[in-house]
Amino acid sequence: MRCYTIESEQLLFKPKLEETRWRREIEKELVEVWEREGLNRFVFNPSKPTLIIDTPPPYISGKPHVGQVAHYIQIDMIARAYRMLGYNVLVPFYGDRNGLPVEVFVERTYGINPHHIAKTSEGREKFLELCKRHLDSVEKEFIALWRALGCSFEYWESGTDSEEYRRITQSTFIDLWRRGMIYEAERPVIWCPRCRTSLAEAEVEYREEDAELYYIKFLLKDAKGEVTIATTRPELLASCLVLAYNPGDERYKHLKGQKAIVPVYNREVEIIEHQSVDPSFGTGIMMICSYGDQMDVKVIRELGLKPQIVIDEDGKMIDDVLKGLTVKEARRRIVELLTSQGYLTRIEKIRRNIPVCWRCGTSIEFIHVKEFFLKQLEFKEDMKRVAGELRFLPEEHRARLLNWIESISMDWPISKSRYYATEVPVWRCSRCNSILVPQPGKYYRPWRDAPPWDKCPVCGAPKENIVGETKVFDTWFDSSISVLYAAGITKYPQVFKLYLGGEAKALRPQGYDIIRTWLYYSLLRVYQLYNKIAFDFVRVSGMGLDEKGEAMHKSKGNIVLPDPYIEKYGADAFRFWSAVSAKLGSDYRFSEQLIRTGALFVTKLLNIARFVSSFPLVEDIEKLYPLDIAILSRLNNVIEVVRRGYEGMDFYEPAQTLYHFIWDVFADHYIEMVKPRLYNTSGSYSEWEQRSALYTLHKVVKTVLLLLAPVMPFVTDYIWRKLYKNTSIHRESLPDKIPLPEEASVLEKHLETLISINSGLWKFKKEHNIRFSQPLKATLYLPQELKIFAKDITNLHKVSKISFEPPQGAFVEVAKGCYLSVEDLAS
Repeated sequence: MRCYTIESEQLLFKPKLEETRWRREIEKELVEVWEREGLNRFVFNPSKPTLIIDTPPPYISGKPHVGQVAHYIQIDMIARAYRMLGYNVLVPFYGDRNGLPVEVFVERTYGINPHHIAKTSEGREKFLELCKRHLDSVEKEFIALWRALGCSFEYWESGTDSEEYRRITQSTFIDLWRRGMIYEAERPVIWCPRCRTSLAEAEVEYREEDAELYYIKFLLKDAKGEVTIATTRPELLASCLVLAYNPGDERYKHLKGQKAIVPVYNREVEIIEHQSVDPSFGTGIMMICSYGDQMDVKVIRELGLKPQIVIDEDGKMIDDVLKGLTVKEARRRIVELLTSQGYLTRIEKIRRNIPVCWRCGTSIEFIHVKEFFLKQLEFKEDMKRVAGELRFLPEEHRARLLNWIESISMDWPISKSRYYATEVPVWRCSRCNSILVPQPGKYYRPWRDAPPWDKCPVCGAPKENIVGETKVFDTWFDSSISVLYAAGITKYPQVFKLYLGGEAKALRPQGYDIIRTWLYYSLLRVYQLYNKIAFDFVRVSGMGLDEKGEAMHKSKGNIVLPDPYIEKYGADAFRFWSAVSAKLGSDYRFSEQLIRTGALFVTKLLNIARFVSSFPLVEDIEKLYPLDIAILSRLNNVIEVVRRGYEGMDFYEPAQTLYHFIWDVFADHYIEMVKPRLYNTSGSYSEWEQRSALYTLHKVVKTVLLLLAPVMPFVTDYIWRKLYKNTSIHRESLPDKIPLPEEASVLEKHLETLISINSGLWKFKKEHNIRFSQPLKATLYLPQELKIFAKDITNLHKVSKISFEPPQGAFVEVAKGCYLSVEDLAS
């Protein structure tokens, strides 16, 4: 056991901290302690500013991979940092449980077709119960994982499928319906035949595939001749309404106004000019069908043409020639007919982007369906202004939102023919065909519940004539009001009032892959409901990638689950990787090596704390030693970097800065240089110099623990409770800069030179087989400005002499401008 001397009195100290290696069991114990102490419970203090974090409710389907987990860890870091910055932080966690994935799981697991079983109320109830049972079992695993990782969310049992949440969704529908922003219409929608539901534009993805471009000959009616068009969709010939070419294409000017005969179907169609036609594609003349793509929808609407519908909701053909065939079967059949009748002139192999359903990957179609639509086209300019006023972190992602808003070409179909989702709260009168909308405030299930009227309020028809709607809302219609839920519309009305008034700040943390869906729809809905910008900040993180830098997908077999790494290295080590793997907004690769580095860092912190706990805490000091001023000045720079990073919600630079300061500067150099002063076995240090060392050691440790607490909450809280307080570090505030003398910045500049001298002398000793503790019989020549540190250098490295004169004789340079006499060493 070592000792140190103050006023000639020897004092022996046993370390308060006995742990030398981190154990996973400590983390598990701390989770229980935090639960008992209520650290995760939101407590509103009206004297503090408030931050609402619209935590992305994860879809409860399967285990999350390391990339998804890292995203939620970073959200927890924001919450912890802002609490320590003096904010009330409301950061709820609940599951996104509505939508198609759970339906697909139940379909496959139990061999159930929901469209068949849900034809009766009893069958629909059974299907919904199977969905709920699966979600309940998976959600428990999610919550257990977040708790194990130290995520300080307020865990809400009521997810998006709860009556509480669905009541909010339905109330917003009723409000917007009555204000004329929602309407019902039969019109072309994007349709997934596999899911048998309409899709919003944002739910369409594109997949590049090999395809065929078919060149088909159309005969002209009133003139001898023909015209050849090129299409990838020959099965839509039955729905061809006109042929079109670009007005600037001189090749076809003579055809304007002429009639052509549709092959196989022998119908007449007019040849017109239209600016949308690309003269370089195929032959430069194309058929406008109902519907091959979004452009067809736009042109047909613009020209006022009457569509010919040839594909049904199951994705099968309904025209007389191809009736009952799937789209692919119909394509093969029509090609056979065109070939046999001499209309197919050639087939060209091409690569093209195929629009597919983002959920199941099925090629989409455009069909006519009656749906409820939310107006968005007339809000495009408003949404551009909103997008321009948001604060994006980082700024570069604002363009994604603006580009999406610009591309929108239709109102949003918000109803779907599915089941596990919030029901559209309307009934219909079979006598007068009125759509009946109830009062807000309750959760309605029109497919099951009795209508809330004794008779039709429009025509007076008896209750038996009122029929409930069977459709449900698009999942994004639910998810887009998550910020209202997170802001406490049902749980914390005082916070929600502050949110509406702009007195509470709101943050949306999310990935860039759902900017066009979750972010856009949230901005649109809150603006329509409250004439308000939904968020003050939008923090956009990158994509979690595997160690090769590839996106993780089940189909690739490269999903990396977090559990084995958490058990092997600990939660703080995993959180360390989450912080240092990439700057905000960039994609982040999984790296076991970085997790291992995090585990070593935890051990380093323990060992530093164990060493420091051997010495008494000195909290007040009248005078500071020069070396102590230098390290505290460097610490002030660290405080500035960390606070700036935390305020900007980016943890990359703070975590990197803390790691290098604690390990490379404080542990490797300052502690080594201060040991001779602490122990004072030579008696060359005065009492105030020793007290300065004690004050500085504890001041640095306390400060870095506080700064590191949002990133690594377990080890910091453990050390804090052992060394400084019986209460959690997570109830403390982030430290401000330490007041220091004027000469602090000058002394701090010498730190790098001292580090270079230490490294140079240690390297020299190692190369010459001299133990670090062994005296070095040589003269060390130093610049005059380092004279103030001469005693520290002498006592650490045990050099026999330090000179501030120019070096004499043979010498080696151990650091820039610092030399060691080789002659003295040889003698």
